[in-house]
Order: sequence, then structure tokens, then C-alpha cells
Amino acid sequence: MPRFSRTALTCLLSALLAAGTYAAPVTLADVKYADSMKLQDSALQLNGAGIRYKAIFKVYTAGLYLEKKASTPAEVFALAGPKRLSITMLREIDSTELGKLFSRGMEDNMDRASFSKLIPGVLRMSQIFSDHKKLEAGDSFMIDWVPGKGTIITVKGVVQGEPFKEPAFFNALLGIWLGNKPADWKLKDALLGKD
Repeated sequence: MPRFSRTALTCLLSALLAAGTYAAPVTLADVKYADSMKLQDSALQLNGAGIRYKAIFKVYTAGLYLEKKASTPAEVFALAGPKRLSITMLREIDSTELGKLFSRGMEDNMDRASFSKLIPGVLRMSQIFSDHKKLEAGDSFMIDWVPGKGTIITVKGVVQGEPFKEPAFFNALLGIWLGNKPADWKLKDALLGKD
């Protein structure tokens, strides 16, 4: 096996970082996001991760995983492959309230006609969170886009019912964090790798 000098290794690492092919794991408020993960046999890499603040309080951390790096919402939405948004709570929250906030966040980032087409899915998603009563610090949930299947919501490690089949549903959910009226501007930038 060839031996590399420290300078050669540094140059190689710098090139990989510049090319965007290397993502380091991220730890936020004691929540670790791996640099990569598998979803339906596809390798995804951490695009970015951040903390959702409400006033001065840390509410949750979020990490966005994609097949390749994306630095704008349009690039994220355009990627056809699997995607994952992973969220871990940092404080207790009423799940019904969280479901309502997600519904409002979707509505705020869509035109009325597009949102009205997704209302059955929005109601089902709200019910999923209502059924859990509350999420406590350390609880996590994932929102996955799996081509050919749809949007899959997993709460505390348990898949919640059938996938949401509408292709627009996942992007509408992502709009809560990446839309023109995101839940948290700093978190939006962090998920897009700009933090």
C-alpha cells in the first residue's frame, strides 16, 4: 500500500471538501447526525443540520439527507431520489399542536389551490401526531421520500400507516423548513449547508 505524505493527504482532503463529496458528522445539542445513511438501498449524505429555536428556546434539531449536495430549495425539490428529514425533540411538545403547526407551515408556503389538493393528506398527518399525544426530549421522527412508494412518516421508530402517495406531499412538508416562509430562517440555511 502506498504511503502518502501529510501534505498529500491534506490536499486530498481539501479537494474532497471543496468538491462537496465529503460530509462530516454533526452533533447539535447532544444529537448526532451521521455523515451518511442508507434509505431503500440508496446511500444518502447529510446535506445540513440545525436547531429550531422558538424565541430563546431550543425546540428540536433537524438533519436533511440527500443523494447529492443541494444548496437551494429548488435543487432539493428537483432531486428525484430518496430523501430524509430527521427530527429529534429537545423539549417536550404537545403532538397535536405540532401537527397543527406543520399544517399551517405547509399552507403558508403553498398557493391555495395546491394546498387544497393535499388536504386529505394534511388531515391524516395531523392525526398521526395527535395520536402520539406528546413528544418528549429525545424522541425523534423521520419524514422520508421513497420513489415508487411515497412519503413515509416514522415516529419513535414506528412507521405510521401507509405512505402518502401524492408526489407533491413530501415537497409540501419540506416547504415548512425550506419554503419562502420557513419555520426558522437559520434552520433553513443550516439544512441547505450554509451554516
